[in-house]
Amino acid sequence: MPTTHVRSADLPAGLAGRWLLYDASRFELGRLAAQIAMNLMGKDQPTYTPSEKNGAFVVVVNAAKVKTTGRKDGQKTYVHYTGYPGGQREVSFARMQARRPGEVVRLAVKRMLPKNALGHDLLTRLKVYGGPEHPHSAQKPATVEKIRE
Repeated sequence: MPTTHVRSADLPAGLAGRWLLYDASRFELGRLAAQIAMNLMGKDQPTYTPSEKNGAFVVVVNAAKVKTTGRKDGQKTYVHYTGYPGGQREVSFARMQARRPGEVVRLAVKRMLPKNALGHDLLTRLKVYGGPEHPHSAQKPATVEKIRE
């Protein structure tokens, strides 16, 4: 049997444009990010094709209340480089959560996606909000109660 290549335009009606809603306060950061990355890529669907955007749109609320295990609150740091000599910067997890609460979840998911143009496109389907409100209620996102272990 030949391998099938399902394009985004050929998806069944129920799978095209799916929207999922995660409440980050109910999950640990790493497990949440891994499940979101799977949803964005479409690996949770039988029509998964590596080179197509067949995944879902994902909305994450309460990103400011995401849980971590161990002592990551005080020890985890995010490092970036400004491009100038001596421009390496470190930001602690606690400070990042305080200043930009959605960025912690977005970075965790970004680092689990492919490092190519498709990965960048998939990341645009992720919508992260620090509080419980989001402007995507018209899309009727399905609430995800449990993630795969």
